[in-house]
Amino acid sequence: MSKASPDSRPAPGEADVERMARPGRPVRPAGMEPDEKAKAVQRMFSGVAPRYDLLNHLLSLNVDRSWRRRAVDRLLSRCRNDGVILDSCAGTLDLAAELAARSAFGGRVVACDFTFPMLDRGRSKVRERPVDIVCADALRLPMGDGAVDGAMVAFGVRNLANLDNGLLELARVLRRDAPLVILEFTTPARQPLRGMYLLYFRRILPWIGRVVSGHGSAYSYLPDSVLVFPPPAQLARHLEQAGFQRVEWTLISGGIAAIHVASRA
Repeated sequence: MSKASPDSRPAPGEADVERMARPGRPVRPAGMEPDEKAKAVQRMFSGVAPRYDLLNHLLSLNVDRSWRRRAVDRLLSRCRNDGVILDSCAGTLDLAAELAARSAFGGRVVACDFTFPMLDRGRSKVRERPVDIVCADALRLPMGDGAVDGAMVAFGVRNLANLDNGLLELARVLRRDAPLVILEFTTPARQPLRGMYLLYFRRILPWIGRVVSGHGSAYSYLPDSVLVFPPPAQLARHLEQAGFQRVEWTLISGGIAAIHVASRA
């Protein structure tokens, strides 16, 4: 684990999540004008939504489930267990479902993503759970300043059209001292794992993804996006510049992924 250098709680109400759906019922976005990268990401994830969960578990050899459990563990160790938690870039709601199912959690999850088919695909996972599903852009979250008690993102910040603006938006909606947990892919630094990982990631994974999903480019985008994404130490600096403090990260599975934890300054 590495570390960076180092009020009152506003009560969230209906106005803070004015476009929020009833539990399990996603709402389509209105007036969304994403740039070209965002449009491409939105189209891509809409296209792979039907096979997204299958491929996640298949391509990670099911290790992604344990990664999400660890991310939720880290969040619960830092936040109030009866608060409102944002799951940004929520996808098919695996992370929201993991948190909402915890017996220690007595709050609500607001799960946001701007790709409606992904949210729609995942809503069965959170049926009868305290999860409100919102189709919204992570760069323009539909809630007020300081409205949430914690936030989490799994494999989503890499896809933001503007990383720094996305982190600033997360900082805006978090109350002071509230935690943010980010689970994201990274690239192992040590051989021979690095060489094996790059071979799998660049050659084998895209081929399996194309065969199973029927989508020509989505699973080529995945390794490309990971390889150009800031490594953990650099992502920590982006978090600090966005208004976070006590930034730390843990490499998991030999450095294939990392869990960042930070607090809103």
